[in-house]
Amino acid sequence: MLRISALCVLIWTSATERRCFSNGGIDFRSPALLPRVLEPEVMDSAEEAHDYDAMDHSQVNRVFVDDFRALYAGHGPVLDVGTGTAQIPIELAKRDPRITVVGVDLAKHMLAVARRNIDRAGLASQVRMEQIDAKGLPFGDASFVAVMSNSIVHHIPEPLGVLSEIARVVGKQGVIFVRDLLRPANDAEVRHLVVTYAADANAHQRAMFDASLRAALTLDEIRDMVASLGFPRETVQQTSDRHWTWSQVE
Repeated sequence: MLRISALCVLIWTSATERRCFSNGGIDFRSPALLPRVLEPEVMDSAEEAHDYDAMDHSQVNRVFVDDFRALYAGHGPVLDVGTGTAQIPIELAKRDPRITVVGVDLAKHMLAVARRNIDRAGLASQVRMEQIDAKGLPFGDASFVAVMSNSIVHHIPEPLGVLSEIARVVGKQGVIFVRDLLRPANDAEVRHLVVTYAADANAHQRAMFDASLRAALTLDEIRDMVASLGFPRETVQQTSDRHWTWSQVE
């Protein structure tokens, strides 16, 4: 990998992928060769829920909510798909006491931790949790003015169904904001990201992050999926060294 600290310039070849970040750095690396290795769709043990909740997601969550609020400044109802332990709905509800959020997840242990977190934050009147499979949301078309989701897509073997459901329940006048991990090109990049972002985590937490990176989609894969749903490919962008974001505002 060649890293050049310079202004972002337009350079493309058939063998390289350009990645340009806000600090001016450009990564030129070969197309993703690392195969996708699926991880369990549902993180549904008490240990996994506890370890996930104990990891320091605070900065990532604040950035997620900042970016979401830049697109949507209303008060809801907002659907959070794959809510996990409700850290993002809690962060969002703290910003605006008028906003309401419905969080859905299939993992009962995650939801048990989520409900404790919500009660501890005193936000039960704004945020509610439901155990629901995102591949078949029990909500009518255009039920929500905005749908957000963070880090669920890499858990789903065939994510297109979840993405289709997100588009259906938000309708044509709503806001879609979906962010997830980006699959690295090789093992060395996986190790680098784990060391960079999970160095202080325990062994189980590092293993979970490693597995999640390997289960993630590439930029082309997720762009192909949203395009098949009728959305422009450019609505998906790489937004960090380890994330892509699908943002759509009608």
